[in-house]
Amino acid sequence: ITCPGVQLKDKQELYLNVFVLGQHNKTECVPAVFPLFFQEKLVFGKEFANVVDPGDLVKLLEFDTAVLELIQLIPPVGRVLATYEENTRDFLFPDPKLTHGRRGLEREILMKRSPNFT
Repeated sequence: ITCPGVQLKDKQELYLNVFVLGQHNKTECVPAVFPLFFQEKLVFGKEFANVVDPGDLVKLLEFDTAVLELIQLIPPVGRVLATYEENTRDFLFPDPKLTHGRRGLEREILMKRSPNFT
């Protein structure tokens, strides 16, 4: 995660909270210095037992929301610095971009700064 020209006032570690397909997972904590590097995989799985038409699955994924939160461990419960929300279909299967990079391994998303991120 990059945030050019920004230094965090608080030095507590940060992590990503990820909500996808009705499941929650989070990354390990990283130091509070940009750029942030999360070198791990988060696995989410869901079985759609009653879906036989791929079009129906696409519709279900469009009604689900994927949420990412950048959280700093500031007591007592942590502070959300930035969020990203998108329907799960577009999050999992983004449109091709005109950038160079291996599909699926590199993603560019723009997170929305929270009022807590000064």
